[in-house]
Amino acid sequence: MKNSDLFERAKLSIPSGVNSPVRAFRKVGGVPRFIEKAKGPYLYDCEGTRYIDNVLSWGPMILGHTHPEVVEAVTEQASKGMSYGAPTELEVVMAESVCEAIPSIEKVRFVSSGTEATMSAIRLARAYTGRDVIVKFEGCYHGHVDSLLVKAGSGALTFGMPDTAGVPREIASTSAVLPYNDSEAFEAFMEENGAKVAGVIVEPVAGNMGMVLPEKGFLESLRKITWDHEALLIFDEVITAFRFRYGGYQDMAGIRPDLTCLGKIIGGGMPVGAFGGRADIMCLLAPEGPVYQAGTLSGNPMAMAAGIATLKVLKRDNPYERLSRSLKGLLDVIGESAAKAGLPMAVNHLGSMAGIFFKEGSVETFDDVMASDAGLYSRFFHLMLESGVYLAPSPYEAMFVSTAHTEEVMADVMESARTCIARLSETA
Repeated sequence: MKNSDLFERAKLSIPSGVNSPVRAFRKVGGVPRFIEKAKGPYLYDCEGTRYIDNVLSWGPMILGHTHPEVVEAVTEQASKGMSYGAPTELEVVMAESVCEAIPSIEKVRFVSSGTEATMSAIRLARAYTGRDVIVKFEGCYHGHVDSLLVKAGSGALTFGMPDTAGVPREIASTSAVLPYNDSEAFEAFMEENGAKVAGVIVEPVAGNMGMVLPEKGFLESLRKITWDHEALLIFDEVITAFRFRYGGYQDMAGIRPDLTCLGKIIGGGMPVGAFGGRADIMCLLAPEGPVYQAGTLSGNPMAMAAGIATLKVLKRDNPYERLSRSLKGLLDVIGESAAKAGLPMAVNHLGSMAGIFFKEGSVETFDDVMASDAGLYSRFFHLMLESGVYLAPSPYEAMFVSTAHTEEVMADVMESARTCIARLSETA
């Protein structure tokens, strides 16, 4: 079956034909690829076309697809049962691994998605402080939690208005949205409103507006000012945990948040989420405390088995330096090719994650991201897709590499990038 035919068929029974909006290719146009299988660094669609995958399921597949040790662990567990609705030793092992790797997490609870993790962390923050307001930052996505689907106009300091239908204004008004990387704006807001603030949630490295790195001092200011106002600091490390090192980005930055949200890599490709932090906060969870949170598939043994196997490989092989060098080589080629072609290009990079923007100058804020040329990205995306490289179907998402992206694979991506940027310049 062709991708186009399957897309039309999907629209008859699934809203817009997809189960998560960005998959519909609306930001880049065209027909989404319906994937039939994957192996190593490759995806294969329903038409049998092979693509080098630089999306990697939006981050989880740091070992590539169908890594043999992960597949073995999942297969063994499947033969024993896929869900029990009861505790397992796997949950204990996984919790111990997370607490050992991320020192700020003294206790952790597993859920089935990053959205569940952030929602639960926010509920805990409100219960612990007895306050209602949550602060988030423009361009940081924390799942489709009602109170977090808000934005601010023109970078103004403002309490949120709903960014989607179906969210009451009263709920949105409990969130405040501030500019990412603006310490002064945050300090000013907290001076006026700090007594109302339960918690501040942030992606320490923003990964949902392409990729934007924290400016020096930004995260440090969040930590100090939340302490000063007795509010909790929540790091959303759903993307970043185990992406740059064995552990959290927080340890690279030398910052200890009160709560941390996890997902993606810790499930090895299976649906997973987790939230953890200080024991005195986590002990508020039921049945020990008054904060209710539950889930039929929380701590699912299949996800725990995949996660344990993934973390075992990462700890043993420590591939992080090699991954960073590999991606930097590609980004150097992209930057040099764009300069040669006279195209504007900005690149943000850390470890095995990057953001590319068709824009002059640096990209440090949400406004910078929105000033990039989305049309150029769309054309670049389709040229790369035609050449067999699968990038994020949105100019506002990050790209990734995995341990399965060998030198030979990356050489193919580099050659495609050179050719596609040259072609792009001919019509720019």
